[in-house]
Amino acid sequence: MTHIIRTISQHLASPLFEKAKDIVSWMGAIQAQDYNMCKWAIGVRLKSATIADIESAFERGEILRTHVMRPTWHLVAAEDIRWMLELCRDKVKAASSARDKYLEITEKLFIQTNSLIAKMLEGNNHLTRREIADRLSESGIKTDTSRMIHFMYRAEAEGIVCSGIDKGRQQTYALIDERVKTFKNLNKDEALVRLATKYFQSHSPATLQDFNWWSGLSVTDCKYAINLIDKDLIKEKTEQSTLLIHKSLDGKLNFSDCACLLPAFDEYLISYKNRDSVIAAEHQPRAFTKNGIFRPIVMYNGKISGTWTQTTNRNKKEINILPFDKKLKIDSELLKKAENKYLLFISFTKL
Repeated sequence: MTHIIRTISQHLASPLFEKAKDIVSWMGAIQAQDYNMCKWAIGVRLKSATIADIESAFERGEILRTHVMRPTWHLVAAEDIRWMLELCRDKVKAASSARDKYLEITEKLFIQTNSLIAKMLEGNNHLTRREIADRLSESGIKTDTSRMIHFMYRAEAEGIVCSGIDKGRQQTYALIDERVKTFKNLNKDEALVRLATKYFQSHSPATLQDFNWWSGLSVTDCKYAINLIDKDLIKEKTEQSTLLIHKSLDGKLNFSDCACLLPAFDEYLISYKNRDSVIAAEHQPRAFTKNGIFRPIVMYNGKISGTWTQTTNRNKKEINILPFDKKLKIDSELLKKAENKYLLFISFTKL
């Protein structure tokens, strides 16, 4: 039943939310290295939405994109970004420390670049990474691609910058202080409670190892966080591990058949250390590669049943389904409904 409960906890079987900021807050964080696909990761979990709705939420600063866990790109709700960065900062910085040294980036240089970046973005002056690199170069700082990635990593980790308003198709950076005006400070215990609650309410059933993988925190911190919310978790022991289910899901198994086209790097697959319960081992290489590339996938009744691609034929968008097992019969009406939801999403049309 693990796969069935996950479709409910992740709001795929029966979406309840209507606004982008609400589902992002519910999920805690949504992986987002593919900028266009992560918009669909939000849209597929809403009752009805278009890509324009998601982009408007980005523009208003209700949802933000930054490196916050593991570290990789994630979407987070504006009200969560500060405490989440504070909680994960040391791990994010440690993950790049060896490469920092190789690139001859010292702490003194980070202090300098952070100060320059903050100054150039003042007054809601949203800039692309290229524009920031040009200005740093004018100050005598080497800004080859790898160094710029690390300069921006650190500025994000220190809570200086986050995503700004797009310039056409180009993404920008902005000051967090100007994008997020109101927030609540949390101490470490409060932050661990908040993060663990968000993860298990939206990703149940999951294990300690899953939470550890998703958050990038230490095993010690993850165990402590789970202990802090112990009263809110139902435990189910299996031969391999102990599954943890948030109590808010207890008894909520009003499940009906469902099919979804999920984006590349979707939380339904990427946010668990072990994925065997939703996709057979022999099919996993077709869904994701050993070097961490996750493809768009077809979910049918909680199981990953294939991949999908989008093509354009005579200006018409078409979906191509590539099933893992051609003998598997997926309800054609449900599949058509899933395809239609995606095509309406990218065509700016409400369901």
